[in-house]
Amino acid sequence: MTDLTEIKTAARKSAFARRKEAHARNIPGAAGHLSEVLAGYRGVPLSGYMPIRTEIDPLPAMAEAAAHGPVGVPVILGAGQPLKFSRWQPEGALREGPFGAMVPEVDDFFEPEILVVPLVAFDRQGGRLGYGGGFYDRTLELLRGKRGTLAIGFAFDAQEAEDLPLEPTDQPLDMIVTESRILQFSR
Repeated sequence: MTDLTEIKTAARKSAFARRKEAHARNIPGAAGHLSEVLAGYRGVPLSGYMPIRTEIDPLPAMAEAAAHGPVGVPVILGAGQPLKFSRWQPEGALREGPFGAMVPEVDDFFEPEILVVPLVAFDRQGGRLGYGGGFYDRTLELLRGKRGTLAIGFAFDAQEAEDLPLEPTDQPLDMIVTESRILQFSR
């Protein structure tokens, strides 16, 4: 293992523990600020995610957005590949995808212009520590190469960290939304 790999592993371990604690508090209305942000982009194609384990739940905000335009969820096609996004509807039929995340039963792919991104940790500069597969970094690089694409990290306040071990290939977030605040970054 490289030093950076060890540093990332330690940072993830610490962040997972903080996230687990925050998730256990079952914070009411945790997606309220996310709903507020997405309301400013009604009708713009977006992707959220199906929460797994202790991730903060974006589904209430996604359901509101789905009443106004296309909403999708990420589908992992394979290691080393960018994500694809399949249309999602509240109460729509789902199947289990890779890593236990649910995906629409029937794929209907489209390209979102806004991505609500899950994460392990974030910093106040828009840095994001993910799970280590590079899926969102590859995907954001691809989408941003085609058009302006807004990346919104969604997390608990407790997931904030200092001195994240970031690499040049890590795609920055444009915004972080938590249960209590909205942080915007100029790029």
